[in-house]
Amino acid sequence: MSTLDSPVIVLAASLVMQWLAAYAGDLFRKKVRPLRKEERDDSDITRAAALTLLGLIIGFSFAMAITRYDQRKNYEEAEANAIGTEYLRTDLLPADVASTLRERLRLYLDQRISFYVTRDESEITQINSDTQKLQAELWSAVTRAATMQQTPIVALTVSGMNDVLNSQGYTQAAWWNRIPVAAWALMGLIAISCSLLLGYGERRTSGLVMVLPLIISISFSLIADIDSPRSGVIRVSPHNLIALRQVMNTQ
Repeated sequence: MSTLDSPVIVLAASLVMQWLAAYAGDLFRKKVRPLRKEERDDSDITRAAALTLLGLIIGFSFAMAITRYDQRKNYEEAEANAIGTEYLRTDLLPADVASTLRERLRLYLDQRISFYVTRDESEITQINSDTQKLQAELWSAVTRAATMQQTPIVALTVSGMNDVLNSQGYTQAAWWNRIPVAAWALMGLIAISCSLLLGYGERRTSGLVMVLPLIISISFSLIADIDSPRSGVIRVSPHNLIALRQVMNTQ
């Protein structure tokens, strides 16, 4: 798990770096080169422009994180629909094949739910391995039925199983689709520059210059929380998959 997967670490790291930058700017103003009165207006304009740019980049990054979060939610719903549809289509197959497919689909659904709720990265490898095995078993069972009976009805069941397998791939791709590290580096660099300008441009040493870095760090933490699929507070819960499992248990 990378640093960006932990919103708390993002909050602490960005806050410390910005506070140090603000302190360095204040120290530079007092010890190295004081800001002259005629330079005050230019300094204020530069600081305002840098803060505006930072605000825009934070807004764009927040929008990127929200888009990816919505995508993960949509694919969870699509995955539940694909599994549920295929579960119903098994009624179109011979009884022995249908029974095997239903059992495997229940196990497969349990693995998909575990994929969403598990936070331990060490368990994900085993979950993915079990999922791949079940996918192979499901595809083998449905293709065997298609070989025995090459009818449009069986073809519909094969198509449904293909949707089940594809939906898992789409979900995995969505979980890998994160805000680029370069975007985080750019936000961090501009935030540090803004803190330097804040410290250098303040009229006298004051604790108020530390407030803006705190607000920016909270924004970074929120973006990291939304963008991280498995860490943090804001995560995609498999409500549709769990609801489908409850329906299967009643049948």
